[in-house]
Amino acid sequence: MDQILAVFIDPANIAALVTLIVLEVVLGIDNLIFISILSNKLPPEQRQKARRIGIALALIMRLALLSMIAWIVQATQVLFDLGLTGPLDSHGAPTFETAFSTRDLILIAGGLFLLWKATKEIHHNVDSEVSGEILDKKGRGSLTFTSAIVQILLLDMVFSIDSILTAVGMTDVLPIMVVAVIVAVVVMLVAADPLAEFIDRNPSVVMLALAFLMMIGFVLIADGFGVHIPKGYIYAAMAFAAGVEALNIMARKARMRRKGNASDTEA
Repeated sequence: MDQILAVFIDPANIAALVTLIVLEVVLGIDNLIFISILSNKLPPEQRQKARRIGIALALIMRLALLSMIAWIVQATQVLFDLGLTGPLDSHGAPTFETAFSTRDLILIAGGLFLLWKATKEIHHNVDSEVSGEILDKKGRGSLTFTSAIVQILLLDMVFSIDSILTAVGMTDVLPIMVVAVIVAVVVMLVAADPLAEFIDRNPSVVMLALAFLMMIGFVLIADGFGVHIPKGYIYAAMAFAAGVEALNIMARKARMRRKGNASDTEA
C-alpha cells in the first residue's frame, strides 16, 4: 500500500498520469462514437443497456490487456515480412512497410471492419429501401441486441489494443496505467448517453460521425502498414468538422425560430 501511495506522490508520475488520462479520453472518443451509432439502431428500451455493456466490456478488455503487459509488448514484434517497402521520405524512412506484427494485423482488421460498417451505415442512411431489411419508424435498419454487442466487442478489442499500447509507451508504472484507463472509461460512461441522444436528435451528425469512423478506419489501416499519421492532425480535423456542424445546427434552429415567429405573426 505504501509503495502505491509513493507512486502517486511522485510529481513525475502525477504528470504522466494526467497526460495519460487526457490521451486515453481522446482515444476513447472513437470507441464511444461507434458504440453510440450502434446502440441508436436498437429499440429505445435497449439502447442504454447496450451502451453500458459496451463500455463495461471496453473496461474489462483494457484491464485484462494491462495484466498481459508482456504479451502486449511482444505484439509489436514482427511476425512476418513480405520484403516490400515504399519509396523513402525526406527523413530517409520508407513511406510504408510490409513487416507485420500482431498489433499491425489487428489494426488492419479493425480498420477494414470500420470501413465496411461505416460504408454500410452511410448506404442505409442515404437509401433506406434496403432489400430484405426491417426498418424502424425513423427509417433506420433494425439491429438485434446480440449483434450490436458482438460488433461493439470486436471494435472494443481494436481500440483497447491501441489504448494500452499508448499507455505502455507513456509509462512503465502499472498503477498509473490502471488509474488512467479507469478514469477514461468512467468519462466514456458519463458521456455515452448525452452523446448518443445528441446524435439521435440530429440526423446530419450521424453522417458526420460515420465519416469520422471511415477516417479512423483508414488511419488504422495506414498504421498497420507502417504509415503513422500524427493523431493531432486527425483530431484537429474532427474538431474542425464538428465545429462546422455545430454552426449548421445553430443556423437551422435560428431558421426554425424565425419561421415559427413568422407563423405566429400571420396568425
